[in-house]
Amino acid sequence: MNKISIGNGSIIVPEIGLGCMRLTELDEKQALNHIDTALEYECNFFDHADIYAGGESERLFGKIVDLKGASREKMIIQTKCAIHPGICYDFSKKYILESVEGSLKRLQTDYIDILLLHRPDTLMEPEEVAAAFAELKKSGKVRHFGVSNQNPGQIALLNKYCDNQIEIDQLQFSLTNCGMIDAGLNVNMSNQEGVNRDGGILEYCRIHDITIQAWSPFQYGMFEGTFLNKEKFPKLNKKIDEMADKYKVTNSAIAIAWILRHPANIQPIVGTTNQQRLKDIFAASDIALTREDWYALYMAAGKQLP
Repeated sequence: MNKISIGNGSIIVPEIGLGCMRLTELDEKQALNHIDTALEYECNFFDHADIYAGGESERLFGKIVDLKGASREKMIIQTKCAIHPGICYDFSKKYILESVEGSLKRLQTDYIDILLLHRPDTLMEPEEVAAAFAELKKSGKVRHFGVSNQNPGQIALLNKYCDNQIEIDQLQFSLTNCGMIDAGLNVNMSNQEGVNRDGGILEYCRIHDITIQAWSPFQYGMFEGTFLNKEKFPKLNKKIDEMADKYKVTNSAIAIAWILRHPANIQPIVGTTNQQRLKDIFAASDIALTREDWYALYMAAGKQLP
């Protein structure tokens, strides 16, 4: 597995991370085997959130994985907070600190490598977030910080008070959901693809050394399903299958290789619970699509170049 640096190089991670949202679909033995498979392929990056399965995904992970001593130092654990049941979004210092304590308890670990704020809270007070981060950093309970689903202005506002500690922005990104690419290619155009919906987040993150993580890298729409082998995307799947044959990998690997090919060093977070598919996906780390192949896949997804 190839490695990339998060943010300004403060932490080195595998270029593909394992999402644990659906971990509770497996029993304890299956879940442990799944995690062991990831580690076998040098994927030691595990993405959680306190809301996944109501906290049970973190709890299961903490129960079956040794997160003490040397074993803990070999793993990189990321979790998210701030989606507050009954309230929706909560970036208050009190809620952030309470959420971290809950995650630490469920994961049975002394610290979290990376904490992300899950979806923007328009009522946030950035000074409160900064105070929470400072306390968590000083106590050693959280080592790095980031956000999810935020635009450049929101990140800049947080970083103004948080001493530029935002190192990650986790965003939905795939071959079919790549508005940040569309807008950048259709600058000064009046077509739909040229509408800038995210404030130039791709370029902003590259300028400010913020790593983009891609959630749902196989999904189309919000949660409508995967585009692979879907009749709705015949042209795209035909091209993906051609590339899979060319590079001697599966279609899953090609979909991830398309993301990895971008020079922004985007880190896909994959959430499969199938061990063989996980191995197939990890093969993406061993191939590098040509520029021609990358654009051919992009166009096959129904995109148009100006």
